[in-house]
Amino acid sequence: MVTDMPNPSVPAIEVMNLTVSFGPRPALLDVSTTIDQGLLVGVIGPNGAGKSTLIKAILGFVKPDFGSVKILGSPADKAKGSVAYVPQRGAVDWDYPITVEEVAMMGRYGHVPWWRDPGPQDRAHVNQALEMVRMNEFRDRQIGQLSGGQQQRVFMARALAQGADVLLLDEPFSGVDAATERAILDVLNRAKDGGRTLVVVHHDLATAAEYFDRLLLIKQRLYAYGPPQAVLNPALLSEVYEGALRIFSALPVEKGPR
Repeated sequence: MVTDMPNPSVPAIEVMNLTVSFGPRPALLDVSTTIDQGLLVGVIGPNGAGKSTLIKAILGFVKPDFGSVKILGSPADKAKGSVAYVPQRGAVDWDYPITVEEVAMMGRYGHVPWWRDPGPQDRAHVNQALEMVRMNEFRDRQIGQLSGGQQQRVFMARALAQGADVLLLDEPFSGVDAATERAILDVLNRAKDGGRTLVVVHHDLATAAEYFDRLLLIKQRLYAYGPPQAVLNPALLSEVYEGALRIFSALPVEKGPR
């Protein structure tokens, strides 16, 4: 589905001195990081830490006070076709009369001139995306008739059909059961194996080390970015989450990058 692969030496995402404020209190404060291509990255931090704001700032949905973002070497506002977004389920109107296939086809709108209908190539992208998330048999189903996990996979299909090299997902595992979580993780890993870079807001520290190649820990500012065993340092987590986290009391801490 990805035809023209980007230069692998160029970082997928570069965030430089990013500061975003809503009122007097900054949601993000001087955040800088570089994410290489081909990684599955989890964004962790306590509630209100700025995780979703970081995703929206990378996408250009919120305007920073200062700082900048590059996606695959280009300024974010010049790289719209290179990045796709999967929102939180709560941000979607599930009563809207639209089918699974029609949602996935929305990912092709940026490739289709306004004066013509989607063509065979667009339908092929949609079919491949629905097959990848295992939602092909539900293609004619109205989205409100799906389970929470199925709904999440439909919006992942939309992002995949777009053909973007960078995917940003805001809590895709929220509100789903363990089996569905594993199914979503499988889709993420297959997308990564296909050459994509994925950045995922994630709330469950217990699974963070297992799911992701790298973790980005924020609470307004960036506290750490690196391999899970290095970021999930009990002392660091205690500082960020303002208290001891018992589940990590026996976790070995890696001294350097793997």
